[in-house]
Amino acid sequence: MAGRLLFLLIGLIFNCGLCDIGSIIKDINVRKDLQNIIITVLNDLAKRNDVTCVTAITDDIYLNIFDGGFFKRTRPLPFVTIVVQENEDLLSPNFDTLESISRAKDDGCNVYAILLANGLQVTRLLKFGERYRLLNTRAKFIMLHDIRLFHSDFHYLWKRIVNAIFIKHHKKVIGKLKSKPWFDISTVPYPNPIKGVFVPRRVDIWRNGRFQYGKELFFVKTSNLNGEILNVVYLEHVPSVMIMKQNVSNKVRGVEVEILNTLSQKMNFKPKLYQPINSDVHKWGEMQANGSYSGLLGEMVTGKADVALGNLQYTPYHLDLSDLSIPYTSQCWTFLTPEALTDNSWKTLILPFKLNMWIAVLLVLLVTGTIFFGLAHYYLNLITFREDLKDSCQVNKEKSQGEKPVGLYLFGEITNSILYTYGMLLVVSLPKLPTGWSIRLLTGWYWLYCILLVVSYRASMTAILANPAPRVTIDNLNELVDSKLKCGGWGSETKKFFQQSLDEKGQKIGDNFELINDPNEAATRIARGVFAYYDSSDFLKYLSVRRKQANTMIDVANFTMNSTEVDSQGERNLHIMSDCVVNAPISIGFHKNSPLKPLVDIYLKQIIEVGLIEKWQNDAMYKIRTLDTSEEEIKALINLKKMYCAFIALAIGYTISTLCLLGEYAHWNLVVKRDPTFDKYNLDEYFKSKNKKL
Repeated sequence: MAGRLLFLLIGLIFNCGLCDIGSIIKDINVRKDLQNIIITVLNDLAKRNDVTCVTAITDDIYLNIFDGGFFKRTRPLPFVTIVVQENEDLLSPNFDTLESISRAKDDGCNVYAILLANGLQVTRLLKFGERYRLLNTRAKFIMLHDIRLFHSDFHYLWKRIVNAIFIKHHKKVIGKLKSKPWFDISTVPYPNPIKGVFVPRRVDIWRNGRFQYGKELFFVKTSNLNGEILNVVYLEHVPSVMIMKQNVSNKVRGVEVEILNTLSQKMNFKPKLYQPINSDVHKWGEMQANGSYSGLLGEMVTGKADVALGNLQYTPYHLDLSDLSIPYTSQCWTFLTPEALTDNSWKTLILPFKLNMWIAVLLVLLVTGTIFFGLAHYYLNLITFREDLKDSCQVNKEKSQGEKPVGLYLFGEITNSILYTYGMLLVVSLPKLPTGWSIRLLTGWYWLYCILLVVSYRASMTAILANPAPRVTIDNLNELVDSKLKCGGWGSETKKFFQQSLDEKGQKIGDNFELINDPNEAATRIARGVFAYYDSSDFLKYLSVRRKQANTMIDVANFTMNSTEVDSQGERNLHIMSDCVVNAPISIGFHKNSPLKPLVDIYLKQIIEVGLIEKWQNDAMYKIRTLDTSEEEIKALINLKKMYCAFIALAIGYTISTLCLLGEYAHWNLVVKRDPTFDKYNLDEYFKSKNKKL
């Protein structure tokens, strides 16, 4: 009996051993077929030059697939092989695994062969790689079919990793002698939305060492989205997105809306536009206390929106939270500042010439007056010399008595010479032509000089009186810092931009930068002359025009921004600083690792090349520019304010004349009347005696 039991036990052990050996043999056959599938797929991709580098992520169970025979039968391709431990948590991989995955992405590997027996490890690897962008989600993925990959918690991954095939092994059908094991090749059902349950779409079948249908396993799934509805979140920001009122509804227009319409036609999708909650307050959005994001960025981070429109700057901050298309334009970001009128009408008389010109005119006046005096003094001496010779020349006695210094008295004294020279400069003719050809010739040429100078002065004066008064504006950062104005804009990232600036002036602006959410409030403070607002020049142009037209009750392009009641009295005009703080590239936004980006970049580049972006920008800004009438039509009219200079000149003349009169009166009473020889009844004798003493 004991022997019989021992025999049965040995037989059972032998039979079980045979069962294990059979299982191992079957497993070997499965892996051989799996190796053939991967080799065929890689060789097919290599034929089409679709492979730059292959990253193989496997474990000890499937490591033997990548043996020497595998590489001999595969076309020459760069390989990065990463072996992970079966107990390694790939949501927080060790340093070697992390470094290898990062190096593979840096090397540009665009094919991932992930063969792991544990499906949970695969999901955690994909989750980690997508979150920190360590995996190229737009690459081609070859994975084993595992039901754990398709759990509802990971559905968001298959909206971002769409170029993936899943290999599923099927045993032979029982009851059919000719049936053999086969493999089902399926893929992500993109662009069809995943509704509750993930159902992969079959692409092909591997049986008898080949694909049954020969279909392309990795095809561009974004070229035709089959009319799927894409959620598009937008934020109003001129000229990218503008909301136009049409009866009771609103129509969204703008440059980025035109781009979206073009893309929807080319890629065959239907955009569903919506605004984020409290968009007028949160706008682009910032990180909240609980770690979530508000506004437009919040819709992108959570994956609720597929596309984002809102004048997104191509910055590391936005790139970290979402994907951005190639920039379709660049915008000048600067400050909207107040401007001040300069009431310089009182000095209009001196404005036609600059300081150096006035100095030259004064020097010419003094030099020419002195030359006139010198020539006149020479002729007077010559006449005196002739009179001294009359005793020795009796023949010419009568002739000498008849000669008089005609016109020389005009320049006989230095004061008279300067005065008459100044009179000629004012185009006042001389009372008499002076004697002497040298003085006459100098007078003629000096008159030509006076005519040219006066004509230039009059022309410049006419232009000054006809043109509006100049304004004091802030046109660079140095002037803005020196003005001591409070600066501000939207978002803490903008403040960090100035605080981290390498420019000392930019850092000073960042230290006092004020966060403000309402551009209308900012415009009101600017009009009061106490604030400067930072934004793109096009939006600042719209804000300036809208503020200006609010006083005249004109609706600027029917935009929906609420106008505030303003008092135009005492307010300053708004001026856009001419110097750009930065020329920022602007892009279309997508949710993180979006599969739409590569094809959108291609279409967007074509749109830019044909000039549609420039046309759409001009169309969006046309009405704003036509309403930008900063001044009324300039007319050559003279008003009382422009003639202040004449009254000031007259007042200066009255003042000097009055002072001279008072001086003469004081001299008469304090000096002349107290002279012992003064006789008010015989003034002629008094002045004759004074002249003799002189």
